Amino acid sequence: MKLEAFGKGDKDMPSFRSYFFEKGIKFSVKRALKKGVRDKRVEEQRQMLDNVGRRLARMPKNCQVVPLEIEGMYAEWLSTASSLEDKVILYLHGGGYAFCSADTHRPLAARIGQASGVKVLFPEYRLAPEHPFPAAIEDAVNVYRWLLDQGYIPSNIIFAGDSAGGGLSLAAALVLREQNEPLPAAIICLSPWVDLTSSGESYTKNNGLDPYLSVQGVREGAHMYAGKEGSLDHPLISPVFADLTGFPPLFIQAGNHEILQSDAEKLTAQARLAGVAATLKVWEGMWHVWQISGDLLPEAKRAIDEIGEFVRRTFRSK
Repeated sequence: MKLEAFGKGDKDMPSFRSYFFEKGIKFSVKRALKKGVRDKRVEEQRQMLDNVGRRLARMPKNCQVVPLEIEGMYAEWLSTASSLEDKVILYLHGGGYAFCSADTHRPLAARIGQASGVKVLFPEYRLAPEHPFPAAIEDAVNVYRWLLDQGYIPSNIIFAGDSAGGGLSLAAALVLREQNEPLPAAIICLSPWVDLTSSGESYTKNNGLDPYLSVQGVREGAHMYAGKEGSLDHPLISPVFADLTGFPPLFIQAGNHEILQSDAEKLTAQARLAGVAATLKVWEGMWHVWQISGDLLPEAKRAIDEIGEFVRRTFRSK
């Protein structure tokens, strides 16, 4: 299926600043690889990422961070004085199901909450390889059920996530649907990793162009998450192979410089095949989860603003 079927997204040329951003990312990744980062233990790699996240974090002004524990899981409430109290985004971070945390993704989640005018609940779900599939899904489902126990209603909750967090949002919704539990009002996916078989054409077309991800690294991460028991084409591991009938609206963003571009396109096609309203925008010249650059990058700011508009529109319609 051709990309034109979905629309190419932002037709403007990438900003001058984005050119230097992408070059800087490529340089940093190459330098890290030369230093042998991939040879380090998983725990060391996580610590390095968290340290970088803490050093580069640029939180929105007047954002309040309130730590809490949900069934033994660390989580944070992110809000501002103007955040609506009765509506919430459940944000599930990316990182290949094995890396990242609130330290790396707190600013992105907070900016999405600020643009949307609602609170964000950010849990740190269990990570592979210590906790492979389906541990992360169990945690995401439990956090959603906790929200319901606190009095939030499904129509006032939206799932959102980047990369693996996008796939996790969909997998959690699949579990909830199969158990006849109410689904959230919508699901937002930023550069979603939803085809762990790496079967899309962008894995070939954009390999080498993507400044962050490599096909080899993604495939290694897929097997790390699936573990010994999981097949990569299992619908809960790769939601592009799931029947999405009955799902709420999907809002999907991807860049045409990332190897996961095909994941977003295939997810959109699968959703529409099931009669689900799915909005996909593929951004010209953008890389994997460029939204995390926040107000430093014009395209990131515009993407987050569009997410905020979708959230506000969704909640107004309920």
